[in-house]
Amino acid sequence: MIIAIDGPAASGKGTISKRLAAHYGLRHLDTGLLYRAVAKAVLDAGRSPDDSAAAMAATFGLDPARYDEAALKTAAVGSAASVVSAFPQVRDALLAFQRDFAAHAAGAVLDGRDIGTVICPDAEVKIFVTATPEVRAGRRAAEYRGQGHDVDDAAVLADIRARDERDTGRAAAPLKQAADAHLLDTTDLDIDAAIRAAIDIVEATRAGRGRG
Repeated sequence: MIIAIDGPAASGKGTISKRLAAHYGLRHLDTGLLYRAVAKAVLDAGRSPDDSAAAMAATFGLDPARYDEAALKTAAVGSAASVVSAFPQVRDALLAFQRDFAAHAAGAVLDGRDIGTVICPDAEVKIFVTATPEVRAGRRAAEYRGQGHDVDDAAVLADIRARDERDTGRAAAPLKQAADAHLLDTTDLDIDAAIRAAIDIVEATRAGRGRG
């Protein structure tokens, strides 16, 4: 079983995906970390994230295991990842890695922004996770404060809106809900309620198609 989870930044898709993977005993891939690793390599090289040549060089030399997750989840890396992920060449280079991961016989849970539309268009279960920009910005600000960073709430909201615009407006694999994806709005849900809703979607889908 392949479960494809898509959605904008701070919608809750990463946490939901990890919990679904644990619940069903499946491997999990946060595809956003791949783009964050590319962005981190570009920044570490002293280059600008809008430098396509630097982004491609980082992609071909990518070693996702080189960075721990905390190093990839800073605000600067997140913003840079939104820029490098818009390059079609970068997305094409990472396509095979993601599809190979999904092709494992036992199945997998993948989350990102184009899983249900591009990476795994034939996934058995597709969920599009969303929430209002204000709620997502609040979650992201809380995450940064938990890391010990000073946070400007207005700046975080502006960044969320800018990332949404880049993700939905890019020519290569824009963020959008797949036609056959289930919408899960987490605006008014805590994480436990969101997980229960996601499991209900998976179970209803499996029951409709025959459990597999």
